[in-house]
Amino acid sequence: MIKPFRVEIPQADIDDLRDRLARTRWPEELPDAGWEYGIPLARVKQLAEYWGTGFDWRAQEAEINRHPQFTTEIDGQNVHFVHVRSGNPDALPLILTHGWPGSFIEFLDVIEPLSADFHLVIPSIPGFAFSGPTTEKGWDVNRVARAWAVLMSRLGYERYGAQGGDWGAGVARALGAVDPEHVVGVHLNYLPTPPPPGVDIELNETDKARLEKIRAFVANRPGYQVLQGQRPQTISYSLTDSPVGQLAWIAEKFTEWTDPDSGITDDRILTDISIYWFTATAGSAARLTKESGVGGRPPQCEVPVGIAVLPHDITQSIRPYAEKLLDIVHWSEFEAGGHFAAMEVPEAFARDVLAFFEKLH
Repeated sequence: MIKPFRVEIPQADIDDLRDRLARTRWPEELPDAGWEYGIPLARVKQLAEYWGTGFDWRAQEAEINRHPQFTTEIDGQNVHFVHVRSGNPDALPLILTHGWPGSFIEFLDVIEPLSADFHLVIPSIPGFAFSGPTTEKGWDVNRVARAWAVLMSRLGYERYGAQGGDWGAGVARALGAVDPEHVVGVHLNYLPTPPPPGVDIELNETDKARLEKIRAFVANRPGYQVLQGQRPQTISYSLTDSPVGQLAWIAEKFTEWTDPDSGITDDRILTDISIYWFTATAGSAARLTKESGVGGRPPQCEVPVGIAVLPHDITQSIRPYAEKLLDIVHWSEFEAGGHFAAMEVPEAFARDVLAFFEKLH
């Protein structure tokens, strides 16, 4: 059963958030620490002040509610999704999957350009946002992918494409693996490419530099990844109880993982953070890291794949390695943008997605 849905946060929850923000107990900070120890105190205070006194959640809520939303139950789990049908009845259906610490709002700015050519399905991963917390173990990227296959079938889509970044890239690849008879292709804007075991490939200078960046990342795993991958319940207490804790945990990534010239506004960042806060899903979203593991073997996706490489992403894909893993039929090197491609460079993102799927007609 599919039910219409609207975002309607109770005013009492908004008032409670503002009250908590006003009573924040602030930590000290070393002088001239910059970003060396984490997100600076001044930046968090700036965002918290705006969140509590200037940010208009109702305006953001209204923007979200401009788009048709629904919920349905799949595999015992509530699933929230945006569903925008194209004016072209013969358009290809496309399911877009967000990552962490993003949400379905990552795609708000690409709905208009993409819906000219695609029927869009934009779900919230179980454990995130309005899908609500997961209630049992086992919700890894493969289970999410199986749920997406059910969702697309339930919507009547027998032939469709998949797109994703961050965890969404893992889900999209897994969807191509579990539903290859229906998935025509997978477009990714994030693909880690460590050296395939037992493969010796001569790399150019650009790819050598990318490999060093990958090795440095693997050798120094980010703290959030370790905590969410090993102790998601422990970190969930502070993130669920303290709005400033939730704010700092996510806002840091919107600086470190993005293009310095990124067009992501504080309103958009705070909308994303507000969704985590109002739905109390910080802990359940973190569980996806533990459930899916870090650096595990990816599912074998046999359908055609398109890759978009963003210059300011966490790492950049190495094409010779990627081609050993996947059937790469499209490769783009963007001139701008980082980890949140659809938010940072929506026009370029939409053009690249369309260019990839046009190759598969």
